Amino acid sequence: MQLQLISYLGVCGLTLVFAEGVADDSEFQDDAESSHPNRIVYKAPKPVGDVYFVASFDTDGLEGWVKSEAKKDDSNDTRYDGIWAIEESYNQKMPGNKGLVLKSQAKHHAIAAYFKKPFHFKNLPLIVQYEVHFQNEIQCGGAYLKLLSVDDQLDLRKLFDKTPYTIMFGPDKCGQDYKLHFIFRHRDPVTGAYKEKHARKPDIDLQSYFIDRIPHLYTLIVRPDNSFELLIDENSVSKGSLLQDMTPPVNPPKEIDDPNHQKPEDWDDRRQIPDPESVKPHDWDEDAPRYIPDSTVMKPDNWLDEEPEYIPDPESTKPPDWDIDMDGEWEKPKIPNPLCMTAGCGTWKPPMIPNPAYKGKWKAPMIDNPKYMGVWKPRKIPNPDYFEDTKPFLMTPIAAVGLELWSLTPDIMFDNFIISSDERVVKQWVKDTWARTKAIYDADGPGLILQLFLAADKRPWLWGVYVVTVALPVILFISFYWPDKRFGPPDDYYYKKTDDVQINDEEKLITEAEPQESDQHDQQDNEDKSKEMTAGGALRKVKADLETSSQTQGGSDPGQVTAEALRYRKTIPK
Repeated sequence: MQLQLISYLGVCGLTLVFAEGVADDSEFQDDAESSHPNRIVYKAPKPVGDVYFVASFDTDGLEGWVKSEAKKDDSNDTRYDGIWAIEESYNQKMPGNKGLVLKSQAKHHAIAAYFKKPFHFKNLPLIVQYEVHFQNEIQCGGAYLKLLSVDDQLDLRKLFDKTPYTIMFGPDKCGQDYKLHFIFRHRDPVTGAYKEKHARKPDIDLQSYFIDRIPHLYTLIVRPDNSFELLIDENSVSKGSLLQDMTPPVNPPKEIDDPNHQKPEDWDDRRQIPDPESVKPHDWDEDAPRYIPDSTVMKPDNWLDEEPEYIPDPESTKPPDWDIDMDGEWEKPKIPNPLCMTAGCGTWKPPMIPNPAYKGKWKAPMIDNPKYMGVWKPRKIPNPDYFEDTKPFLMTPIAAVGLELWSLTPDIMFDNFIISSDERVVKQWVKDTWARTKAIYDADGPGLILQLFLAADKRPWLWGVYVVTVALPVILFISFYWPDKRFGPPDDYYYKKTDDVQINDEEKLITEAEPQESDQHDQQDNEDKSKEMTAGGALRKVKADLETSSQTQGGSDPGQVTAEALRYRKTIPK
């Protein structure tokens, strides 16, 4: 029962691994079975509930989106001239499902759209979610979005890199650095200046999300209790607090180092110093070389001093197109001198060996500094810029979503944007959009075993689940059922190696002595029965004597029992 229970729990664990992130498989079954492109019926999603912004690009195209006509702040010649398009994906796994595609390579792109209504940070969470599909393996570039701050001067046609934003969120990659940004601009209540606060990098390896060429879902949740969470494909990859897990911290330190406090000139912070009483030994030769010629090696007798190590290649000829005016005077290329192969040629030098007299530069040994005063630190003073903001969630309201990007890799697809404060609305949107897409890609994905390894690569703790699921039931099975006669040798496998009577021999002898019927020797029945009864009676007598002796004397003489048993055993008919 215990073994069955553990096996059942292990199977349930594996089932949960593959069920993670999928809301209701029954809703996607028809799509998964219709993985062939010609059999998919795509239906444009519609949000069910209150949202601040939504865009799926299936029917409205670029309606509501505004392309930037601005220039980058650091260059008067750099324009946002990258091309945007509404297209289906390369593989067309879901015909009719369109997205916003960044088309140009190594160009600046900028496009934005207003919210239905501004979002004000009060008592409701902010949920930002959208899909990114790197259709080509990205080399360098971003796919993040910016939530643009409410501002009377906000003009989407003038969107550029310095346009004020409240939150920046999404994937970014350059070189071998794979990132998932979450940055918010915090307003200093003392100075009124805005400073960027960066969330720490997720602990997982993000590389696969950039190179597998399938769509991925990115979600940011910021809650009124100052907590935040980042998710990819509905799996949490990072979470924390706006007060404790941002760099630099939201609240500055109460005290800072006094900038006017300088280290005194007589402050000695050397922990150790050269021993002033130590003197260099008189036989210490600092000029002795590290290596010297080996005097035991002599120049070979057949060494060719006059022969060069390299000679012009005699088989080389000047190329017919060699131009002296353009290429200079032609010379034959050099090759190793074949005469040097036997011993060597050129100027002979003995090999170098370490010099036993070498000691190097003399240095006095180090001792503890008697005047050591410790590591100097400036004194602390109250921070004049100190403040305490207990509600960093109360950020600047947002009015629009913008994509201001540069990428070396073109054809990055964005799809199914939704910004809301209702998690139920967002979850239903996921069921109607990305979950269906995921079911179709999973239908063409790797097999069960490969999925197990891929899942464990992203979540190493799954290796423990695999061990418990597979190895533990096997160990328990062996523990419960081994040793067992069904697995081991028969009981009579180990034969006796002595004629002495063993503990169980009395019963065996009695069994052997009981009457045996034979159809071929009916005429000897009476005689055989008489012998068998005599032998059986003798053996019973031996057994009775053994029991009596054990009770009266606390034991028996093994030699006597063995002798009598063997004597009567010979009378048993075979």
